[in-house]
Amino acid sequence: MADKPQPPPRSIATRTGDDGTTALLYGQRVPKDHPQIEAVGALDELNAALGLAKATRPTGTDAGELARIQQELVALMGEVNCAETDAARHAASKFARIDAAALDRIDAAVAAIEARRPKFDGWATPGANLHAAALDLARTAARRAERRLAGLGPQGKTIRPILLHYVNRVSDLLWLLAREAEQD
Repeated sequence: MADKPQPPPRSIATRTGDDGTTALLYGQRVPKDHPQIEAVGALDELNAALGLAKATRPTGTDAGELARIQQELVALMGEVNCAETDAARHAASKFARIDAAALDRIDAAVAAIEARRPKFDGWATPGANLHAAALDLARTAARRAERRLAGLGPQGKTIRPILLHYVNRVSDLLWLLAREAEQD
């Protein structure tokens, strides 16, 4: 018996965005420059910048917190990428969501670094070493993502306050991690 021919692999190039639109989580199409897409894009850039920070970390240092933040950003992007009319559907789904425990963990990480009293003199000038620069790049991406999230409310998208708190704290943590990395 001959094997059945296999269908060609699915392509990443769906061509559905060739008209300048893209889909939100449950299929609603919006322009690619829609404020929610801008926010999701900024969060995606933060995720990529965190990947660079992980890749540049000194040998033997733990990347667990950065990896965990990356996973949480995927959940955050999903929530932001949901049309306002589908918010209740998303809330009732099994999709992961940022919660108080995630924020508390970031707050604890910030407090732990502050307790070690990293040295810095005023305004940071990134670039002391590759890892510190990667962390500062991620920090600036976090600040952009925070601005994009904050801009969604006036556009009619309800954003749970904890999402803004979380991204704000992540940027604080990245700033502190960069200052520590400068000392290595």
